[in-house]
Amino acid sequence: MAVSQWIAFILSFLATIYNHNIEIVEAKMTFDIGVNYGTLGDNLPSHEDVVQLFKDNHINKMRLFNPNPEVLKALMGQGISIVLGIPNEDLASLSESQEAVDQWFAVNVQPYIDDIEFNYIAVGNEVIPGELGSYVWQVMQYLQHTIDEYHYQSLKVTTVLPATALGVSYPPSAGQFSGEAAGIMASICPFLNYQGSPLMINVYPYFAYASKASDIPLDYAQFTATKPWLQDGNLSYYNLFDATVDAFFSAIEKSGGPDVAVVVSESGWPSAGNGDFTDTELAGTYVRNFVRHITSNVGTPKRPGAYIEGFVFAMFNENQKPSEEEQNFGIFYPNKKPVYPVF
Repeated sequence: MAVSQWIAFILSFLATIYNHNIEIVEAKMTFDIGVNYGTLGDNLPSHEDVVQLFKDNHINKMRLFNPNPEVLKALMGQGISIVLGIPNEDLASLSESQEAVDQWFAVNVQPYIDDIEFNYIAVGNEVIPGELGSYVWQVMQYLQHTIDEYHYQSLKVTTVLPATALGVSYPPSAGQFSGEAAGIMASICPFLNYQGSPLMINVYPYFAYASKASDIPLDYAQFTATKPWLQDGNLSYYNLFDATVDAFFSAIEKSGGPDVAVVVSESGWPSAGNGDFTDTELAGTYVRNFVRHITSNVGTPKRPGAYIEGFVFAMFNENQKPSEEEQNFGIFYPNKKPVYPVF
C-alpha cells in the first residue's frame, strides 16, 4: 500500500471511530422518559419549536391527547415516538362500527405512520370509571382489528386509567378495581394480556399528599424517604409511587391480566397554585426523582427490575386550564425557559 493510501486509510478509520463515539455519547444522553404535550394555552410555542425543544433536551417520547394534524406533521421524521390518544368525545361514535374506527385510523394515523413511530394508541383518557367507560372495550377491539389488518404488530392498543379506578389501594397487595370499574376491566385486562399490551395509569402522589398531608409524609410522596413507610408482607415501600403502581398490578392480576405491564402515562407535581404544597423546589424534587426512578429500571417491590415506562406531566404551564394548580404542572414556561432543572 502506498504511503498516501495508508494515510487515507488511517484518517478514514479515525473518522469512523470518532463518529461512532459521538453516536454513543448522543445515545447515552437520550433519556428513556416521555413528556405529555398538552396545548391548552394561548401563549405556547409553535409545534415546530416544541418538537425542537424535545430534541434539544434529548426527550424522545411524547404523549399526545388527540391527533392534531399540525403536531403530527411537525413530528414527521424527527425520531420522537408517540403515544396517541383517541379523545373521550369520540368514543361513543367510534364504538358504533368497525368502519368508523377504520376511517379514524385512515385519517389520523395512516398518513404519518411511515414517518412517525407510534408506540401506543390510548382509547380514552381517564374515562374508567365513568359513563364513557362503557365504550372503551368495543373501540379497543375494533382498533385492534384495524391494526391487525395493516400488520402493525408493534403498535399497541391501550387505555388510560386514573387512580380513582382503584376501589382498594392499601395495602398494595389488596389492590382491586372499584365496583364501577371492575366489570369493564374484567374484559380489558385479559385482552391486554393476550395482545401483550400494557395498561396506562396516571399516578400522582401529589394529590394524595395534598389531600392527606397529616397522614402521608412528604418524603414518602417525593421519593426521598430513607426508610420504609409501609410494610406489606415481605415487601417494603419507600415511596407512594411504587405503592400505587403495585396496587394497580394487584388489581390487574385479579381481573385476568397476570402478565400485563403498565405504562405511567402521567406523573408530576405543580409548581404553584396550592399554597405551601406547591413551589418550584417541591415540583423539581419530585419530577427529578420520578425521572431517576423510571430510568433506573428498578421496577417496584412487587415486580423488581420490571421495565416501567413513564411520562412526565407536562411539557408546559398551560394558562387555559381551569385552575391555577392545573395551570402549573409544566416543566417549561411557554417562553421555553425551564420552570426548574430536570434534564
